[in-house]
Amino acid sequence: MVVLSGLSGAGKTVALRSFEDLGFYCVDNLPTSLLPSLYRALTDGGRGTLSGIAVGVDVRNQGDLERMPEALSKLAEAGADAELVFLDSSDAVLLKRYAYSRRRHPLSENGRSLIDALAEERRRLRPLRAIANRSIDTSDTNVHQLRRLIATQYGAATEGLTLMFESFAYGRGLPADCDFVFDARCLPNPHWDARLRPFSGQDAPVREFLDGQELVVQYLADVRRFLDAWLPRFENEGKGYLTVAIGCTGGRHRSVYLAERLAEHYRADREQVLTFHRELE
Repeated sequence: MVVLSGLSGAGKTVALRSFEDLGFYCVDNLPTSLLPSLYRALTDGGRGTLSGIAVGVDVRNQGDLERMPEALSKLAEAGADAELVFLDSSDAVLLKRYAYSRRRHPLSENGRSLIDALAEERRRLRPLRAIANRSIDTSDTNVHQLRRLIATQYGAATEGLTLMFESFAYGRGLPADCDFVFDARCLPNPHWDARLRPFSGQDAPVREFLDGQELVVQYLADVRRFLDAWLPRFENEGKGYLTVAIGCTGGRHRSVYLAERLAEHYRADREQVLTFHRELE
């Protein structure tokens, strides 16, 4: 059981989504006092096999954070292998992220400025940071690198290679830390069909259109053959995580479709297959 806490804007939402991709049962903004009850509810009564449980606890749990040591103690008594992970970041980076996202800080109330809200949040979360099993500073970490970190650290319980299929738009640059890159800009583009433009490669109209294109079918088969031939070589070398990036012009149709189709194909005989669509996040 992983309890995720930390500063607003430091990446808790991205981390929770990453745990969800790994098969964890995820809950956000749960009162601290309910952690033992959640653990018992999910592990009693034969609910099936869970990869784990990940719970987000942050400054929104006002008046409840001081009960974290007691909750962790009760989790240990219940037999849980519980870990408190604290996500941190510098004020300068957090200010830039809030300016970019235009989100409102949970403590920005009664005329309190953003910098004052961050200072107050740090003060309230200081006890959690002090007892955290692990602290992750995301100041120099983008969302892709954080997802990779979660997958490599917490997906290791499953043997074999963890595959990430990531879609992207070439106009925004190549993803960081990708192992293979495939260019789908040569394929028929649903963007030029006004009926398909509002959809993405995850939606049925676009999938049906691309399923019917001979070039797309051939491209997909060629990529599968390439990966089928070379993935075992990487596994034999002990590589635990591999990212396959697929790009197109806008990062919404062809690349998304191909990433999803490839993930579907490899999930048939692999446990750890993830997808990330950069331009849809």
